[in-house]
Amino acid sequence: MYLHRAIEKTILKAEGQTKAVLITGARQVGKSTTIRELYPDYTYITLDDENYAALARDDSELFFRDIRYPVIIDEAQYAPELFRAIKRIADTDNTKGRFFLTGSQSYELMSSASESLAGRISIVEMCGLSLRELFHIDFDRPFIPDDSYIQERSECIVPYSDIWSVIHRGSMPELLDPERDWEWFYRDYVRTYLERDIRRIINIKDEIKFRNFLTCLAARSGELLVYQELANEVGIDIKTAQSWVSVIAASGLVRIIHTYQNNIIKRAIKTPKLFFMDTGLLCYLTGWSNPYVLKNGAMSGNIFETFVVSEILKSYSNSGSGTDGIYYYRDKDKKEIDLLIESGNTIHPVEIKKSGSVTKDWIRNFSVLEKIPGKQVGRGAVICLAENRIPISDNVDALPIEFI
Repeated sequence: MYLHRAIEKTILKAEGQTKAVLITGARQVGKSTTIRELYPDYTYITLDDENYAALARDDSELFFRDIRYPVIIDEAQYAPELFRAIKRIADTDNTKGRFFLTGSQSYELMSSASESLAGRISIVEMCGLSLRELFHIDFDRPFIPDDSYIQERSECIVPYSDIWSVIHRGSMPELLDPERDWEWFYRDYVRTYLERDIRRIINIKDEIKFRNFLTCLAARSGELLVYQELANEVGIDIKTAQSWVSVIAASGLVRIIHTYQNNIIKRAIKTPKLFFMDTGLLCYLTGWSNPYVLKNGAMSGNIFETFVVSEILKSYSNSGSGTDGIYYYRDKDKKEIDLLIESGNTIHPVEIKKSGSVTKDWIRNFSVLEKIPGKQVGRGAVICLAENRIPISDNVDALPIEFI
């Protein structure tokens, strides 16, 4: 049975804006299923079929000659040559929404879309299942802990049961089937990712070394992304480490959050943080075999933070909002704030805690933001495992994870 996705409204809106729509995202997040469910009568072609892929690469004009529009072209990353042909066709007809393309993110795919179809294409990024989708919550505002959001969100709260099982199981739609073996799924997922995506993008001489690199990266989810440390641990040079992280990020597996920079903040560091977007994959790579050992394990805090950050990012992607205003804060005195959400001239600080026991010590670093001229510090929040919303100060609430 099809589970309706929160991003459907964004895709439908994009259809009316431009001549082409590109839905990107990591493997298995549901791109093809969603677009075919939305448009069951549209012509459908998948470039997983090598015959179509070869024709698209070798003769894009012939590829489009007898097609009935609108058309869905799945796995478009296998023939980026199509984008120039789409541009020529789009320039002869002002009809919106003639082309729908899906593809796992890659530098080649994104650069082809941006260069060939600038002004003619809407790019929609799709993530794995969100908590809102899993618990059937019809609420599409991106997370921002201001008064209006908290009020609206509180009106449709549904308790999230067995949250550590949700975190461990991951966000891939195929795993909604309770009969689908978790370990087999992720083992096959990693193998497919290495064999079909990575080998196509970069020349890996040592596949085992890249697999080890992926595992080392997972062990650092929610931490500072220090390339030299990664390079030293795996036995590669720093340029290779930077290149591999770039490829993994382009694949949609991880997201990089940059530190908040301001000309006045002289002591802010510049090192970014990295977060996996699917905690099931993260648990598989780091060896957490079940929810119980995960909840009580040494990485539980980092994995909980990773999960919350990914859920917040999903709320932005699903609503069609950009994530350019999401940062974290850390200075040379090691004062850190997990997330800063910037909205206009207002900055909302957010901490993430794997605890239900609320303490004012959680927000001790929020005061550093008051020194930033031209910026107002808005209502802040601590996302945690408390059962109810609890005021910590006049302008900060502890919010149960259900408020995301």
